[in-house]
Amino acid sequence: MKTLIKNGLLYDGSGTPPYIKDILIEDDKISAVSEGIEASAEEIIDAAGLCVTPGFIDTHRHCDIDALYNPEFGSIELSQGLTTVIGGNCGLAPIPAPETYRKEIFDFIEPCLGIAPKQMKIEKFPEYLKALEEKPLPLQVGSYIGTGTLKAAIKGYGKSPFTKKEMNLAKTYIKEGLAAGAVGLSAGIMYQPECYSSFEEMTELFSAAASYQRPLACHIRGEGNNLLTSVKEIIEIAKIAEVPLNISHFKVTGVKNWGTVIDRAIELVEAARQKGQDITVDFYPYCGGSTTLLSLIPPTLMEENLNKTLAKLETAAGKENFMKEIYKEHSGWDNMVTAIGWERILISSVTKESNRKFSGMNFKEGAALAGYDEPGEFMCELLAQEMGKVGIIVLSMSLEDVDKVAKLPYSMVISDALYGVSDCPHPRLYGAFPKVLREFVRERKVLTMEEAIKKMTLLPADRLSIKDRGMIRKGYYADLNLFQEELIRDDAVYEAPKKFSTGFHTVMVNGKTAISRDERSSLNNGRVIRIK
Repeated sequence: MKTLIKNGLLYDGSGTPPYIKDILIEDDKISAVSEGIEASAEEIIDAAGLCVTPGFIDTHRHCDIDALYNPEFGSIELSQGLTTVIGGNCGLAPIPAPETYRKEIFDFIEPCLGIAPKQMKIEKFPEYLKALEEKPLPLQVGSYIGTGTLKAAIKGYGKSPFTKKEMNLAKTYIKEGLAAGAVGLSAGIMYQPECYSSFEEMTELFSAAASYQRPLACHIRGEGNNLLTSVKEIIEIAKIAEVPLNISHFKVTGVKNWGTVIDRAIELVEAARQKGQDITVDFYPYCGGSTTLLSLIPPTLMEENLNKTLAKLETAAGKENFMKEIYKEHSGWDNMVTAIGWERILISSVTKESNRKFSGMNFKEGAALAGYDEPGEFMCELLAQEMGKVGIIVLSMSLEDVDKVAKLPYSMVISDALYGVSDCPHPRLYGAFPKVLREFVRERKVLTMEEAIKKMTLLPADRLSIKDRGMIRKGYYADLNLFQEELIRDDAVYEAPKKFSTGFHTVMVNGKTAISRDERSSLNNGRVIRIK
């Protein structure tokens, strides 16, 4: 089948100024990009007055479970112009999950990845990709190997390091996953159990990926008071392990850190880049982040597994100790409560009907409604009732700092979208990429259109070695977006986040129309991304 797109203003992904040309598509690939193409085609689209771009690539979505089991998967993504998404981020993945630790793993990741169905018993990364290939996909899906879940699968969420035998097992899993086509490794050093991993352990583990030269995408140890030491740590780990590095959602949190600390962190990255180290960063276009409430528990209170930690918080002594520790600064760990205050921490997801009334409230408001004078006591109670399955939004960043990262020539756009069951999810799930076009390009002019498109197409494709995608070029797959710039809208906001983005005239996946004037087609023409 042939499709001809005429007279479009092409932002080809390279970052160069746009130009008007025609595009001829044959089956799933672009066969010509030229002026005045005259060819017979089953479909002709007059794109005069429309921007034509490569399909957007989101390298950071927590969609691992959703992509496999949700029949509505693709609607939220395609409405944003996304044609490729990557899961397995922040070290959090639903695989491997052996029976011994399966429930513990699924409970831990639920606020970020959603509920894993009982039939999900995938224990090897190659099996996960195979399961994806057996499902009709609406867009391209790939995945990192999450090293946090990998460690939990071998020894649970305790504090002890790998034994030599366990380390060898973990390395074997990494090599099998990369050989099967994983885009790289992802780590979440802020989260259990990786927060207990030493510099030496992480260096040895990540070095298993050195021969593949695929990136380590890392949620670093701290993004507030510990940002600089955390950036130094991961740069040195990646250097010794000989792996390319991408620092996930590169930012600084905490009011007192705004305005200056991000500049020093950028200096550290650029000094390493100047010495030849392969480092990139990514960002989402919001001043609020989203994570699990478990990340707010001070490390001094963590037990060898989640159940023991929560049981301790239910006791009078445990609550008393919690109230002491939650207002302290802890070495190597950023205390979000002292950094931004309870008023900036919002409850986004819970599992129990009785607690849904707290969704969208900050912890000070929630505590008052629940009858507590102290938000810390309310946090203990909510964690106990929900068995830790609480999602939160932390309003922790300044817009000026976000802009600084956005302008870096080596930064990419991501959503960091969480898929936990929620009445009040972070709006980035529904609107991150259109928000860049609307706010950062059209309204505030932080980026030019060509710069923004490159950060959403070619840069992520190059970073993950995704071949023949991310540009409008002859021989590339026909993943394309057509839109009128002033019509692109992200309607999702913190107060009303479940609103689809709008404004796309056409979204094409492998040469077939997936979105037409904001309406999704029934066609599933996506594929699994396997890196070779």
